[in-house]
Amino acid sequence: MSGLVHVYTGDGKGKTTAALGMALRAAGHGLHTYVGQFMKGQTYGELAAPALLGNDAAGYPLLTIEQYGKPAFLRAEQVSEQDRRQAHAGLAKAEAAMRGGGYELVVLDEVNIALYFGLLAVDEVLSLIEARPAPIELILTGRRAPEAILERADYVTVMQQVKHPYERGIEAREGIEF
Repeated sequence: MSGLVHVYTGDGKGKTTAALGMALRAAGHGLHTYVGQFMKGQTYGELAAPALLGNDAAGYPLLTIEQYGKPAFLRAEQVSEQDRRQAHAGLAKAEAAMRGGGYELVVLDEVNIALYFGLLAVDEVLSLIEARPAPIELILTGRRAPEAILERADYVTVMQQVKHPYERGIEAREGIEF
């Protein structure tokens, strides 16, 4: 089986959720997923998911999630060299997971916004895509996916925000938005 490249982008909610839905589906078939979360160091509900999904018959986790970021929300005007180093270290970890043979699905969560913020270069991510072993399914999420990434992808889904509770003053809710 040859893997494909998916991109979930756009300003609407649901990009990470869609990628984690694919991880859930993969786990249901005994496939292993690696999720590398760029620009995330905060506590999110999905961090508890690996324990809930459990391990395969050999004892290997069906889902592995690693975060590459500070435990605070990052704004474009606040990007530091430390943020760039964390993103590059994360990209290297994700590539090692992708090439290591232990995963069938690899997710680069929020990599598109990391590109937009200048934490990584588009050519670096395109090189990772091209280095992808044929059977690996690869998902890239995040707003503002660069055109070069969209052109390279096999699937592109754009989440469009039509209405959001935040516009009415409703803050993000634990278990729903994070």
